[in-house]
Amino acid sequence: MNIVYVCLTVFALSLLSVYSLTPYIMRFARKINFMDKPGGRKTHTQATPLLGGLAVFIGFICIAVYIIITRLHKFDIAAGGYLLGALIIVITGIIDDKYGMNPYLKLSGQILSCMIFLLSNNLITLFGPVYITLPILLFWIVGLMNALNFLDNMDGIITGMSGIIALGFYALSIISKTAAFTGQANFIALLSLAFAGAVFGFLPYNFNPARIFLGDAGSMFIGYFLATMGILAGRLIVISSGNNLNYLFPVLLLSYAIFDISLVSVTRQRDGRKISQGGRDHSTHRIVTAIGSAKITALIVYLINIIIVLVTLIVYKMESDNLLILSVAIFAFFFIFFGRKLDQVPIVIPGCQLQNKDDKQSEN
Repeated sequence: MNIVYVCLTVFALSLLSVYSLTPYIMRFARKINFMDKPGGRKTHTQATPLLGGLAVFIGFICIAVYIIITRLHKFDIAAGGYLLGALIIVITGIIDDKYGMNPYLKLSGQILSCMIFLLSNNLITLFGPVYITLPILLFWIVGLMNALNFLDNMDGIITGMSGIIALGFYALSIISKTAAFTGQANFIALLSLAFAGAVFGFLPYNFNPARIFLGDAGSMFIGYFLATMGILAGRLIVISSGNNLNYLFPVLLLSYAIFDISLVSVTRQRDGRKISQGGRDHSTHRIVTAIGSAKITALIVYLINIIIVLVTLIVYKMESDNLLILSVAIFAFFFIFFGRKLDQVPIVIPGCQLQNKDDKQSEN
C-alpha cells in the first residue's frame, strides 16, 4: 500500500472522527454535569463542557486500533504498553477534573503511566544504567505532562501547538527512516498523524471562544504524547545516525513548552510564590495582556512553534553538529530575551499567592 495514501488516510480519519464526535461529547458532558464553572482566576463567563480530552483520546485510540487491525503496524508489547500508559493518564485526568485529586495521588498516576511506557518499550537503560536513565526519563515525561497542563490556560493554545509539533515528529521520523528501522519510523509517523488529526479535529471547538475544554485529562494526555514521542523519535534518529547529540532535536521541538514552564517557575520562585499554584502569569497570559487579543495570542504561539519545527527539520537535514548546537543556543538566547520582555508585562497574582508572598517576606 502506498505510504502517502496510508498517511493521508490516518490523518483524515482521525481528524474527521474527532470533529464528528466532539458535539456528542459536549452534550454528554452537559447531561452528566461534567462542566467547568466560572470563578476564581478563570476567564470564561459561563459553564463549559470539560471532557474535550476524552474526545481527543477516543479519536486517537480508534485510529491506533485501525492501524493495528489493518496491519499497518503489528500489535506488540511496545504498542500495547504505549496505549495503556495513555489510557491510565487520561483516566487519572478525568478523575481529577471531576472530583479533584491529591497532588501525590495524581503524581502516582503520572509515574505509573510513565513506567508502563518505559518498561514495555525497553527504555530504562536508554542512557546507560537504570539509576541514570530512569530519573532523566521520568523527569522528562512527568515534567512535560505538567508543563502542558500548566500551558492549557487559554482557548486553543496547546491544541493547536501540539498538532504542529506532532507533524514535526511525523516529518522527523520520515526523513530519518532507514531500511533497518522502517518499523519504528512508521510507528512514530502513523501515531503522530493520528494524534495531529485528533487535535486538529478538536481545535474548531476549542479555539477562542471555546465551546469545550480539554481538562486535565486532555492536557496531560497531550503532554504524555509529546514527551513519549520525543523519546521514541530521539532514540530512532540517534540509532539511525549513530550520533548521541541528536537527542537535542526533540528538546528543540518542544522548546516552547519548556520555555513557558521555565518562565513561570523562575518568576514565581523569585517573587516568593508557590510554583505549583495556578496563576495568570504564563507566557500566554503576558502576551494577551500586551496585545489585547486571545485569538492573536494563539496565532503567535502557533507561528513560533511552526518556526521551531521548520528550523528543527532543516538543521536535521543539514547533518551538522555545529549547526545543531548553534540552533539550540540561538533559541535559548531568544527565549531568554523573550522571557525578560514578557517579565515586564503586568500580571494578575491570585490573592492566595499574594498571601504566601507576604508570609514569606514577614518571615524574612
